Amino acid sequence: MINARVIVTLKNGVLDPQGKAIEGALHGLGFDGLAGARQGKVFDLALDTDDRAKAEADVAAMCEKLLANMVIENYAIELTQA
Repeated sequence: MINARVIVTLKNGVLDPQGKAIEGALHGLGFDGLAGARQGKVFDLALDTDDRAKAEADVAAMCEKLLANMVIENYAIELTQA
């Protein structure tokens, strides 16, 4: 069994209104040292395999077909043995 964590973020240069709203709210709460905020998504997946290469290839395909909008988002995959 392999666990995968997928982190999906907006590409640099893509407008992030939720990140800007979070940044403004945090400044309003007194967190003045904040230089910026970006919002993203995290997916935790459990794969029924011990083949790390297959797991990584399968998760990459999942990202490119469904989990990430490849036009405006990037993704990163972290694999751990369960």
